[in-house]
Amino acid sequence: MQFMEPLGTTDSSVEASWDYRAGNWRKDFVTITRDLAPGVVRFGGNFSRYYKWREGVGPVRSRPWTRNYDWGGKETNRVGTQEFVDFCRSVGAEPLYCVNFESDGIAWYKNTPEGNRSGTAQEAADWVSYANDPDNHGRKVNGSPEPYSIKLWQIGNETSYLKNGFTKDQAIAKTVEFAKAMHGRDPSLQLIGWGDRSSGNGELWAKNLVHRAGEYLSYVAIHMMGQSPRRRDTVLWGRRYEQDPERAWQELLELSNNVESRVSELESALTSQGSKAGIAITEGHLSLRPHNINPILYEWLSAVYHARSLNIYQRHGARVRIATAADFQGTRWTVLGVQIPVPSGDSFLMPVASIMRLFKRYNGTQGTKVVSAPSGLDIAASRTQNKMYLHVLNTQFHQPVTASFAVKDMTISDGTVWEIAPDNLREYVSADQPDVFAPEERKIAPGSILSWSFPAGSVSAVELNMQSPS
Repeated sequence: MQFMEPLGTTDSSVEASWDYRAGNWRKDFVTITRDLAPGVVRFGGNFSRYYKWREGVGPVRSRPWTRNYDWGGKETNRVGTQEFVDFCRSVGAEPLYCVNFESDGIAWYKNTPEGNRSGTAQEAADWVSYANDPDNHGRKVNGSPEPYSIKLWQIGNETSYLKNGFTKDQAIAKTVEFAKAMHGRDPSLQLIGWGDRSSGNGELWAKNLVHRAGEYLSYVAIHMMGQSPRRRDTVLWGRRYEQDPERAWQELLELSNNVESRVSELESALTSQGSKAGIAITEGHLSLRPHNINPILYEWLSAVYHARSLNIYQRHGARVRIATAADFQGTRWTVLGVQIPVPSGDSFLMPVASIMRLFKRYNGTQGTKVVSAPSGLDIAASRTQNKMYLHVLNTQFHQPVTASFAVKDMTISDGTVWEIAPDNLREYVSADQPDVFAPEERKIAPGSILSWSFPAGSVSAVELNMQSPS
């Protein structure tokens, strides 16, 4: 999944992606996103707490400019429901909207200087009708005779993190109210409820959420935020990592352990209630200082965290059905997947997105267990018929690691490796070298036993062709 949110003056993410002269999305942005190939694009975040969907439909000249309370400045509403859905369909992704969940319980939004910005269950249901009802008059009048068929909707965004928002009990009761209203307009919706813990590290809301509202929900969401250094003498603040990049690599590897524990904890909470709901990681990235703009995220050093996190999600794929490892696009933040040069230039992928693209492109449809692997390699496996796919991170900073391949009850005939393996792990991406982390394709030499030496710090996708022994 990729996560799109209007970030106002903080980072001109959505506005920078729109070509006002052409009246459409920037071609370079569409092209690179199509190559990235997200299965889902989510629109929302904190912005959802004060977003009024009706302001983003109808004639462009009639759409009001509105205040962006969290991120500063004004939003033009040039990108509304029609434009977002058009973008998703043009890149082969399903749209996911985060609704205005009564501003996650923040009462102030009901009485802003600009009026009531809080959204009700009725508004959310009306949005579903506008998007999905084949006979919706408003959508037809606005030039879209066919329904958008938006099936994925999230109820609540970081609701548990707020001291001045809903309590857990209030949020769950409201989730039921919203879900009933939205399902009343389209019973086929796949709804996502908020299940993370409070900022004070209390118990996950997920357990009580699925107990009381589970019949309405297809997914439970948490955000993989707060991934901050644990060591008091960390080198990950600012540019300290430049003095000891190997230690920075090891600290980032340590941080990825938290992803494993968080996913496992949520799995246990859902299992304890007999819930079949999937897990949706609808936001997630490293939280380093300076906030959202740490320069290490341009460098391959950050790959050790990104690759292991994505492998963790895949290994837990029986539950984790939607996941992201970055915010989506913008001009300034380094926690993004896609950087958009302004006023012109071609968009390019950050290291995290280069890994997402690699793993998405070479991936099977069925999860497979890795029985054993050499020390130093972090591997997730999947399979489609007679093809086995491995996502491999060499966690070693200096040493290559060699592995031989074997699949139970199968014979491997040959294979291919697509490898991102910069000689210098401090290599960085920028507008002047946008393809520096493009993977290189290499063939595995045939033999009775196939093997490969994975370079230090590399991230690879391996495709093995198999057949049943005669």
